[in-house]
Amino acid sequence: MHNDLIPILLIGNNRLAYSIAVCLLAGGHPVTLLTGSEEEAKRGINTHLHEMEVSGYKAPQGYTLQITKEINNPVNDPLVILITEEEIRAKVKYIQLVERYISPDSIIAVNTESISLNSLQRKSHYPNRVIGANWMEPAHTTLFLEIIANGNVDPKYIQSLLYFAKTSWQKDPYMVSGDCSVYAKLFASMAREAFYLVQNGFATIEDIDRACRNDAGYYAPFAGNCRYMDLMGTYAYGKVMKGLNPTLSKATGTPPFFNKIIEEGGNGIENGRGFYQYSVKSVRKWISTFRGFSYQIKRIMDKYPFNDLKNSIPSEGITRTNGQE
Repeated sequence: MHNDLIPILLIGNNRLAYSIAVCLLAGGHPVTLLTGSEEEAKRGINTHLHEMEVSGYKAPQGYTLQITKEINNPVNDPLVILITEEEIRAKVKYIQLVERYISPDSIIAVNTESISLNSLQRKSHYPNRVIGANWMEPAHTTLFLEIIANGNVDPKYIQSLLYFAKTSWQKDPYMVSGDCSVYAKLFASMAREAFYLVQNGFATIEDIDRACRNDAGYYAPFAGNCRYMDLMGTYAYGKVMKGLNPTLSKATGTPPFFNKIIEEGGNGIENGRGFYQYSVKSVRKWISTFRGFSYQIKRIMDKYPFNDLKNSIPSEGITRTNGQE
């Protein structure tokens, strides 16, 4: 399957899906996008292509893109990428839908942050080809791709996905040997502690954002958290964590102030209500600025590839384990 030009079936109805389409087209793949709104998808994709040119990146030319609302005939695409809401019924629905039309050895790569991969595989006729794949928006400018594979997955499918990620999609992927997302757990842990600090009056939302942006936001494009601790002095962080860890939040739910946002339908930029309030004008400004920033930060990160310096290997005793959940 190692052919940069293999056709790919992409299923999704949101901005992330549209940016993944651009990422795949830029990698030379013919793409079929199954989506609920053809016009919205066209606008989203064309906007990204225009911004690529404006930002100094070469947008794909002469690409093959088909946008459709339904599948009626057998599909020969060796790879299917699903981008659905974080709800098991939605994911199972599309897995079972595409299995009616694709070959038994086509890969199904589905986004899953809180739902175990095993629970999705149990609903598949061919569980060995169902893999977790989490992307970050905008997919065509970020290096992020998380691949989740447990013992049920055929290794050849993992290798194929890693191959495309590195050679065609300009990703710096990592693989989770297990059932659940690593990045989602890291983010949830940080959010839980942030919510605890806000709910108990230790900080405001603005304080939390400044702490994250002006600290981790400064070094993260250069080094991950563990390497940053090495750069600053690993031993000192051990001393700090020894004192802090017992005091961290152990909450299993979300606090009242966040529940209120959700109950009132707050969806951030999508409807102007979230942790902050947004006018229609400011929504457009934030989206445009964020997209422009993604190209700027990409240029910086491309100058400093992960692990490109010699003598930069994990210490002895730090190994991968199969953390099945």
